[in-house]
Amino acid sequence: MDLSNLTPAEGSVKSKGKRLGRGQGSGRGGTSARGHNGAKSRSGYSKKIGFEGGQMPLQRRVPKFGFTNINRKDFKGINLDTIQALASSKNIETIDIDVLIENGLASRNTLVKILGRGTVDAKVTVKAHAFSKTAKEAIESKGGSIETIS
Repeated sequence: MDLSNLTPAEGSVKSKGKRLGRGQGSGRGGTSARGHNGAKSRSGYSKKIGFEGGQMPLQRRVPKFGFTNINRKDFKGINLDTIQALASSKNIETIDIDVLIENGLASRNTLVKILGRGTVDAKVTVKAHAFSKTAKEAIESKGGSIETIS
């Protein structure tokens, strides 16, 4: 092998195609395959985004609705029955974010709120970002404790 017989890989180079607008003799002169009159035949034509041929475009037909609260905090809700199942199956007394992440109940960047569905039988310490009123009462009534983390 030497430099005289190097070729590109098969299929890597496409042929340049038809040369348009190079006179009548080429067979592709005149309108240069753009048809006759109209905006699309002109040089520099570009259709506006969302243009629908003069019909009222979708983004103007559909009304605006509502708003997005930029201060909203999204919590991942975890119920007491889930906490109880975790405490009894893994024999854990302190449930914090790391324990929830290890067991696939939360991810690293989520805010966790403990909710009141179910009951807690074990005495557990729960550390989370927020607690519902019923969850807080249920945990503390069984001798457990809660800790709000920021």
